[in-house]
Amino acid sequence: MITTEFDYIVIGGGSAGGVVASRLSEDANISVCLIEAGKTDNSVFIHAPAGVAAMVPNGIHSWHYDTVPQEGFKDGRKSFQPRGKTLGGSSSINAMMYIRGNQWDYDNWAALGNEGWSFDEVLPYFKKAEHNETFTHDPYHGTSGPLNVTELKKPSPFNDLFLEACQLNGIPYNRDINGEQQVGCRLNQVTQKNGERCSTAKAYITPNLNRANLTVITQAHVKRIILKDNTATGISVLHKGRSIDIHARKEVILSAGAYGSPQILELSGIGSKHHLKRLGIPLQHELPGVGENLQDHITAVPVYRSKRKSGTFGVSVQGGLDILKGMSDWSRKRDGIITSNFAESVAFVQMDPDEPGADIEFEFLPGIVDDHARKQHLGHGYCLHATLLRPKSIGSVHCKSADPLEPPLIDPNFFNNEEDLDRLVKGLQLALEILESKPFDAVKGKMLHQLDRHNLQQLKDYCRERADTEYHPVGTCKMGPDSDPMAVVDARLRVKGINALRVIDASIMPSLISGNTNAPSILIGEKGADLIRQA
Repeated sequence: MITTEFDYIVIGGGSAGGVVASRLSEDANISVCLIEAGKTDNSVFIHAPAGVAAMVPNGIHSWHYDTVPQEGFKDGRKSFQPRGKTLGGSSSINAMMYIRGNQWDYDNWAALGNEGWSFDEVLPYFKKAEHNETFTHDPYHGTSGPLNVTELKKPSPFNDLFLEACQLNGIPYNRDINGEQQVGCRLNQVTQKNGERCSTAKAYITPNLNRANLTVITQAHVKRIILKDNTATGISVLHKGRSIDIHARKEVILSAGAYGSPQILELSGIGSKHHLKRLGIPLQHELPGVGENLQDHITAVPVYRSKRKSGTFGVSVQGGLDILKGMSDWSRKRDGIITSNFAESVAFVQMDPDEPGADIEFEFLPGIVDDHARKQHLGHGYCLHATLLRPKSIGSVHCKSADPLEPPLIDPNFFNNEEDLDRLVKGLQLALEILESKPFDAVKGKMLHQLDRHNLQQLKDYCRERADTEYHPVGTCKMGPDSDPMAVVDARLRVKGINALRVIDASIMPSLISGNTNAPSILIGEKGADLIRQA
């Protein structure tokens, strides 16, 4: 029998929601209910870091979304959008890269009218979350938080080639890309602990499941938020084939992510009156910004075959034997190649001097990745993601119907702004220059898809044919001041015009972070929990 009344209800047990539920339940005098649509995270695919290679392409523990046809892509190709559907959310299926973005990103949020969100003001929350095993006495890092951040246990020797090639091409080695300066290259720090993934479920939820005041309900799909007199009083959920209403004495917190949060708001009658009328959902409160302002990183990936099998993941007898040994190493001592996050090295580059910081991110993988690893190729290789960090194309996400089980209509609007294509091509050119540099001469085989870095039209065509998401959607419940008519929440993450309802996840970002979004989402969870406690 499910208890049906709590002080706080948190919708979504992902990168932010798990943090919020954990922090609020530290107070034994309040009760917290965490609702997650997915299953618990007790899967070897989640805890073994290399399991990401199986989860993302195959829809394991994932919302297996596709976008609407993209006009900027060849033949209206759809973008593939996997999002975490389990405790931990996307922190349970991502590549575990610990990256915060650029300090300017947060200062810009504050400059847009969001008081309390400058870098100096959010840094304490990054540190509060973090237990960094490397930077133990550092003004930019924490050592007592629940989120373990560490170095890769067994990185491929191919990373040395990449880092050397970066430096030959003017990209300096940077010991800490999350410190004073972002530009530079290094092996990735990862959210792992003792050779296992450290998701927000592992860091924040699992250690606290014995709290009597914390209830976690999985496989529960939220139908809508219950509103009375413009106040959120609870939620209606589908659980084990039954519809249940759960009531909140204090607040409802929406942490369902950049796609789920606007969808649930619209299902609840909060959003654009035009969209809601089309859906046949009665308008409860008009907020035209709900589902708008979708921003996402787009990436193009040149792939080389390797003359050397050792040190790369691949489809071969040797590759199979390496995996079998790796599985044995991991099961016995949590070591070996199964601790790989695949995206083992990173580089941040500022190509446009007019930008406030890095505008291209490179992620090096010692394996062949084609179409999100959904297309397998015999043999061994390596690849380099060239990711546009500051895209100008803006999209949207809206309900397709009033059915809460139907996937939303996702439209990132990739390459709607032609400048994004031109800037990504420049990043792709530099990626090719790095991969064609001398350090790779001894291992470089043929390209999987032949590219000439001097042929701009060919590179543009390649991007339209093959570029896709880097899995970082944000912005669809935008934070902003009252002067911004498209803002959905204020700087305290309260939904405008609705009492006792907040959105706390990546959807509140007014602009996309120039880096991976998991660490910033955890930051939002930490700060959001404090804002609730201050109320």
